[in-house]
Parts: sequence; structure tokens; C-alpha cells
Amino acid sequence: MLRNDLIRKKGINIALFVFIMLAALLVSSGTRMIMELTSSIHYLFTESKTPHVVQMHAGALDEPKVNEWAQANEMVDQHQIVEMINIDSSHLFFGAEAEKNSIMDIDFVVQNQDFDYLLNLNSEIVQVKDGEIAVPVYYLQKKKLSIGDSVHIKDGTFNRTYTIVDFVRDAQMNPSIIHSKRFVVSPDEFQSLKNNTGETEYLIEFRLKDSRMISDFTQAYQNTSLPNAGPVVNYNLFQLLNALTDGVVAAVIILISLILIVIAVLCIRFTMLATIEEDYREISVMKAIGISERDIRKLYLSKYVVMAGLGSITGFLASLLVNRLFMSNMMLYMGTAPKTWLHYVMTGFAACIIFAIVVFFCNRVLRRFDHISAIEALRSGSLGETRMTSNRLRLSQNRWLAVPVFLGLKEVIQRLKLFRLLLFVFVISSFVMIVPINFHNTLQAPSFISYMGVGRSDMRIDLRHSEDIEQRYAELIDYVQQDNNVLRYSPLVTSQFKVLNSEGSYDHLSVETGDFDIFPLSYVSGAAPKNENQIALSDANSTEMEKKTGDSLVLIINGQEKTMTVSGVYQDVTNGGKTAKARLPYNKDRVLWYVLSLDLKDDGSKISDKIAEYEQAFSPAKVTDLKGYLDQTLGGTIHQLKLITVLALVIAVLVNILITSLFLKMLVAKDSGDIAILRSLGCAISTIKFKYVAMSLIVLGIGILAGTILSNTAGQWLIGAIMASFGASRIVFVIDPLQSYILCPLLLAATIICTALISIQSIKESSISKMIVE
Repeated sequence: MLRNDLIRKKGINIALFVFIMLAALLVSSGTRMIMELTSSIHYLFTESKTPHVVQMHAGALDEPKVNEWAQANEMVDQHQIVEMINIDSSHLFFGAEAEKNSIMDIDFVVQNQDFDYLLNLNSEIVQVKDGEIAVPVYYLQKKKLSIGDSVHIKDGTFNRTYTIVDFVRDAQMNPSIIHSKRFVVSPDEFQSLKNNTGETEYLIEFRLKDSRMISDFTQAYQNTSLPNAGPVVNYNLFQLLNALTDGVVAAVIILISLILIVIAVLCIRFTMLATIEEDYREISVMKAIGISERDIRKLYLSKYVVMAGLGSITGFLASLLVNRLFMSNMMLYMGTAPKTWLHYVMTGFAACIIFAIVVFFCNRVLRRFDHISAIEALRSGSLGETRMTSNRLRLSQNRWLAVPVFLGLKEVIQRLKLFRLLLFVFVISSFVMIVPINFHNTLQAPSFISYMGVGRSDMRIDLRHSEDIEQRYAELIDYVQQDNNVLRYSPLVTSQFKVLNSEGSYDHLSVETGDFDIFPLSYVSGAAPKNENQIALSDANSTEMEKKTGDSLVLIINGQEKTMTVSGVYQDVTNGGKTAKARLPYNKDRVLWYVLSLDLKDDGSKISDKIAEYEQAFSPAKVTDLKGYLDQTLGGTIHQLKLITVLALVIAVLVNILITSLFLKMLVAKDSGDIAILRSLGCAISTIKFKYVAMSLIVLGIGILAGTILSNTAGQWLIGAIMASFGASRIVFVIDPLQSYILCPLLLAATIICTALISIQSIKESSISKMIVE
């Protein structure tokens, strides 16, 4: 019987096998990606000996004072001061074009001696000679560079050409969301750069005896008068930022995997019901001659045990081959940690879960044998799923719908219990398609800038800290005021203030000051600060400080305590999401950066021309448009998510083809008697087929509507939960109506129509004479 069943239903059995394999493949791949991401970050941080606390500093530095304090501090295990030469991006050339529109800070360093090592693609400490350079992997990916390519620096009369000999993995500055990148040169080349171009900046780095001391140590450092003209970053933030791109992708893959598991169970249920419906006479005969329900269950279960086992094993093995596709970005930026037996055990265990779920639900479906008598099975030819509810829809009263459409609608209403399973699959398929598309569109939309704590504007100008920064900033504002092409502008300065924490001591808080009504943000709660007594907190700071809208906090301003009221909470995925906004005079002693945002008049002036004008006038200012800022910051994440979106579309289409095919085959098997009667009454085969197509499309229409609503509610919530760790917990989808409401439904409808027409070919075999013979 099993051999005949496998031969007779090759299409269904192959489809079911492929589906189980696909579910096992994605679950194994998602599990492997999470494990690889965790272990790769740990391996990268271990091999590079990433510092636990880094104080960035621009300006004069009293190095002996820092060394004396660090040596006396019992929490410090190692410390070092890293000197960097910051080069204007317009002076850096990959080929013929300068990096004029880059938002990245270009820093040249030598390899560190004690810790914070910069690694190559083999996770080895980078070593370069005179005339050579090691370039961050960010530029390897963005510029398609290769070993042996040249990098040029041109600053006035100073010209220098380097040959690329390696690419750098930098645990501190790897991700594109961090706007600083370190290039490694030899000590002699570094000295040459220092004497001829750029400005000197410092990283004051510490490794602690116990990483749990990071918070206490940071507070101790900030309470001193040691150099601190720049932000403080720590080990935990480095881990978070490195995990952002691939962590989001892995979470989406796991989400799709979980949905596939649910659909896999339904797929198996449909297949088994279809098989049982076709074999009901054989089942009744076996029961009549005394074969127990347990033995019958074993007979049918053995097929699915073998199929589930082979599908799960094949899916697991296939995941080993396709993992590189999902993990290519992670392997480039972080490398891969040495494999352990645990990697294979956990991914194999994930595949075993699929096997266990399949077998469990097969047993559940086969229990219905216990409730069907042999006499009933022989008499009705049904296993109890064909009961219809009564309704008042009568064909004689139909005035508007075509007869096949009316009959299809009537049957869906009468057999709601049967069709709810197909409806559920269509809802989930729509969800799987629409959520990744909407998330991808949201990341690409100009409005996503608001999730980065930045108001939407045509242009953004960033000034780095330098000795004459105040004068340059004043000149920039004056220049903008006199520019007739500028419609509106907003100067914003980020500086650090001390804030009283719950323990009675002081932490440092990065506060952006200025007018926030010109380029407003969208707030999770509350609104922008309106006066000097109000402050808005980022979502991450609001959670960490346990402050919500209406609460108060204490800042130290000009040596005096000032009580501020939290006016609102906004989202920010940059700088670890730890920012704030207030209408205060900025702290001139602790300025981190200066920003000016502006909109141009709609007078035909091109943004690209304006960018070039301001770059030339205020070099080395970083001048970018909104699209360029988003692309350089989130380009890697968007690219990875695009692959997942395509994968989700393919999976949704395959799931609909498989489930619709299985369902309609089961339905035609159930309805063979009714189909024979309709044919005997003169109904054309095309009319009967149209009825089943109409039934499928009616259920699909309801499923798409419900799936769309679910995508825009539960989907937003799920994406917000994924992004919460990165400072954006309340994502609002940017929806492309053409993609979400027209193209996706049309794709599903076309898939269903084609699948339905192919799946119901057996209608031709139904006839009264065949019923009588049986």
C-alpha cells in the first residue's frame, strides 16, 4: 500500500518532501546564523582584544596625566593612547574620484601594540610596510576593491600613493552605522601624514580587570578633569552596533522560519486528509476485518515518519551549503569563529524539532480513526469533514453573480470549518510577503531619518572638532543666512552635560541643543522641548534612566543644578541610541559635534551643486543629502534585507502553490460524488472548474485583506520588537500601495488561479457510472 501510494501520488509526495526540507533548511540556517553571529562577534573581540572603555578626544592632550591616573586606578588592567590622523574625505581617492560626499571620518593609524588590534580577513593582526595600506572592509564592499589597488591622498602640494595589501576588520568601527573608519599605515608613513595633512585626534583606551566594572569605571573617569572632548563608548555598545545589520536579518529569518513551521503542519494535515479521503474504503475494509486503529495509524504514519526524517536531514545538509548566502555580510565584516561540535549539534537539533513536530501532528490527525466506524465509513465515504451549515443563499435568488461564482461563495459559507485552514495559510502568506517589503521600504524611505534622531531636510552639514571650530561654525551660519537659495536652516550643537542618576552620582548625557521645530522629529510620546526647562530623551535613554514624559531630571549647567522636565521621547538608532535634545546654551567645554541642516528653495537649484559649493567653502566639512546619508549609514542592512524580501516572496508563492494544490486535491476527492451529479445534469467541466477557482479566490481575497491588516499591526509590532535593542521600538511602516496592495495580491491571485486549474484536472474522471461501479 505504501509503495503504491508513493508511486500514485508522486507530485504530492515530492511537494510535501520539499516543503519539510525547506522548513528544516530555514530553521537550521536561522539557528546557525544566530550562533555564528554570537560566536563571530566574541571571536573578533577576543582576537582584537577590544577595549572595554574608549574616551574619544580632539585637541591638546596631557598624556602623562592620563597615564598616571590609569596606573593608580585599581580597575584598569591595560591602557593606551591611540593617535589618529583625521583626513578630509575630499583628499582621499579610490581611483580617479575623491570621497567628497562621504559622511565617514577618515582616520589613519598605526597598528596598536598592546590591545585593540586591527585584524585582516584571516583574523590576523595587520602588518604593513612603507608605501602600503590596509583599508577597512567597508570600502572593500562599497568600492569593490582588491589587493594591489591604489589609494591616493592629495592635499595641496602633498601627494602620496599607497598600495592596498590587506583589508581591516575593526571591532570598534566595523559597521556602516559608525561614521568613523581606521586605515592602517606604517609608522613612517603615519609621521609623514602627521607633518603634512589632517588633524590629530586620540582614542584613550582602557581594558579592565573585570568587564562588569564598565559603568563604575566610566563614571569614575568622567568625574575627573582628564581629557574628554569627545564621546565615551564601551564594549557593550561595540557589540550592539556590530550585531545590528546581521542581527536584524537573522531575526527576520527566524521569524519566517517560525511561520513556515506552522504552515508545514497545515501542509501535512492537508496531505493526510486528502490521502485518507481517497483511501476511506480501504480503511473501512481494514477496520471491518478486525485490524486495530493503532495498526492502521502505524501503517499511515510510517510513510510520514520516513518522509519527515529524510526531509529534515536533507534540509539540515542543505543549510550547510546555503549558509554562506545568508552570512556573507557577517563573514566579510567579522569573519567566522572556529567551528565547534555545538554549531552542528544545535542546527541539527533545530532540524530534529521539525521532524518531531511533523510526527506529533501526524499522530493527532490519525486519531480521527478512533471515532469512525467501519459501517459509517463504508456508508458515507467520508471522515466527517463534509458537513455543511445551512444558509439562505439560493441560486434562484441570485441576480448579480455568475453561477459558478455564486456556487463557490455559497460553498465557502457552508463549509467554513473546512476553508478556515486554507484561509489561515493565505493570511500567513500575505503576512510573510508584505512585512519584509514594508520593512525594506521603511528603511529606504527618507522619513526613516527620524528614527536616527535627525529631522528631515534637504542637506546636512557636519563640522568636526578643531581648534578654530567656533569660528568656522559662525562663518557657516553667516554664509547660510546670506544664501538666497536657502529656504530654512537649523544649527544644532551636541555637547555633554552631567546628569544626576538614581544613585545620587553623575553620569554624562549627550544633549543636542537648538530649535527642533524647524525640522521636527516624530515622537513616541510627548513633543519637542519648547523652552529651556524641558528636555526630550531618546527611547534608549528613557528606558535606561526610567524616565517618561512628564518626569523630571537634574542637569548640571554652568556648575548649577537645573531641574528639567521630560517633554517627549523619540527614537534614535545612532550612537547606541543614547541622546537627548534641549533648548539650552550648549556646553562649550564639552562639544562633540556641530551640525547644520537646511532646506533649499524650489527654484531649480540642484542639491548636488549646493553640496559641492558648501564642500569647497567649508572643507573639511561633511556635506550630504538625505539619500546619501541613509545609503552610507544603512546601505549594508538594506542590501541584506532586500535578499530576505526576495526569499520571502519566493517562499510565499511556493507555500500557496503547495497548500492550494493539496487542499483542492483533497476537496475534489471529497466532492467526487457531487461533481459526478453536476456532470450528469449537464454542467460543463469548465463551469465546475470555475466554481473551484472562484472558491479559492474568494478565500484568497479575505486572506489578503486579513493578512494586510495583520502586517500593518502585528507586523509593525514584531519589527519594533526586533529594532528595540537598537533604539527604535515603535516602527511605523512606510507602505508602497503599488507593491503591497496591487502587485502582491495580483501575484498571489495569478499563482492561485494557475495552481487551481492544474490541481482540479481529476474532475474529468468523476462520473455517475464510476460511482455505481465503486
